Amino acid sequence: MACLGVFVAYLPVTTVSVSLPAIQRALGASTSQLSWVSDAFVLPMAALILTTGVWGDVHGRKRVFQAGMALCALGAAISLFSDSVHALWVGQAASGLGAAALLPTTLALISHAVPDHRERGRFIGLWAMSLMASLAVGPLIAGVLLEHVAWRWIFLLPVPVSLIVLVVAAFLLPDSRAPHGRRLDWPGQITAAVAVTAVVYGVIEGGADGFGEPAVVTALVLGAVSAVVFVVVERRSASPMLDLALFRSPAFTATALVAMISFLGLIGFFFVLSLYFGMVQHLTTIEAGLRMVVVSGVALVVGAPIGRLMHRISARVLITAGLVVAAGAMLSLTGVDAHTSFGSIVWRLALLGLGMGGVLTPMTASAVSSVPHHLAGMAAAGNNAFRQVGGALGPAVLGALLTTRALDALPGRLTDAGVPAETSARVLDTAREQGLGAVAGLHLDAATGPALTALGDSFLDGMRLCLTVSASLALLAAVACAVLLRPTAKPVAPEAPVTGEAPARPAPVPAS
Repeated sequence: MACLGVFVAYLPVTTVSVSLPAIQRALGASTSQLSWVSDAFVLPMAALILTTGVWGDVHGRKRVFQAGMALCALGAAISLFSDSVHALWVGQAASGLGAAALLPTTLALISHAVPDHRERGRFIGLWAMSLMASLAVGPLIAGVLLEHVAWRWIFLLPVPVSLIVLVVAAFLLPDSRAPHGRRLDWPGQITAAVAVTAVVYGVIEGGADGFGEPAVVTALVLGAVSAVVFVVVERRSASPMLDLALFRSPAFTATALVAMISFLGLIGFFFVLSLYFGMVQHLTTIEAGLRMVVVSGVALVVGAPIGRLMHRISARVLITAGLVVAAGAMLSLTGVDAHTSFGSIVWRLALLGLGMGGVLTPMTASAVSSVPHHLAGMAAAGNNAFRQVGGALGPAVLGALLTTRALDALPGRLTDAGVPAETSARVLDTAREQGLGAVAGLHLDAATGPALTALGDSFLDGMRLCLTVSASLALLAAVACAVLLRPTAKPVAPEAPVTGEAPARPAPVPAS
């Protein structure tokens, strides 16, 4: 049930990513609106994942699991019948709420069923493989459907799958709660949600309208202040949503940082890559899907052997090596252009998948196993929260970088392509007001070909900047992992009793 839950939760990530060009054409969405199509799903996951983890601890993880499945079905149904980008945002947000309920709950169910941290690592490996399997099949599903039907049908599959899993869980899934007293931390939840939402909004709108706009500055300041207030609130809370004592564990701190950075790069990379295949190489959705599936497919294949290697090689070595390989793959992708062949790009994508496959399983297992058993649910929710914050910031940050760099380069590229000044002005106005993708719909007579070539070249300038930034962040995470994630054995603390008096606040986390 845990593997099925995380599969359903992550299915919209790559099905939507590979379909972005088709959605943009059908709904006339700008680049910033496309960013919100992805972030409307990821943002609720990041903002509410800690709350749903606590809700499962208090009210029972089975109930939260079932609620998550129901929300995934509802969100997919809304997206299926949406006829505007705003309706699509609503459906994506509902699916994101469902995923927020599923991610910490599925890991907490595994932690409850398998208390031994070494044995638990094998099952978390299966959980991580299910996540990667969802990312792998998403592009193929979208590609096949978009070859024959409208884009909205990519949301059909999650509806019956979610409903079937919901019914099966009612009969087969055992319930569990946290063994110590917990309650919802509303001040922490509100400040965390405001911080994440404000920062992501500020980054997306700043990339579209400029970071000097009053609304953008207000959002970023609000996000920073809310983050500070969250830390203060959690330090004083008798039952914190995220016990800051978790960060006394260098292993948890390292894996939280790695989770955020790696998913910022991965989800942002899928966003940029899908636009590259559609706007620059002019591939069909199935052709783009076959290329994108290489990343998650290779990560899925190497997940099982990586899980077995965790008993022989420390997580620090595996995660650091995976991040270095992923950084090298992204730097190699800066050499692609509009005419790069499938054979030339596939080995670079496979290399990226190899690196990500070496990160995901040991990262998740280390986060859960680095704390006492009775804090495993909170650690899992915290690790997932940082992962989703990175996932929400990915399309926002990389989309802003892509748009800004491409618009800066476009005037020079138009001049180099020999496009007349009057036509260039029309292209620039369209790109700035409606997004880069809108340029492809202009009818410019003899200047159409040169203008599209200039658009593709300016897009490549922006993509290369995104890849360089992502690779730099991956290397930064590798350094943090090598320094913080020490290969020291940590005994599993005994679980707090289910009955009897229990402290309202969990005991401090050991240093390692």
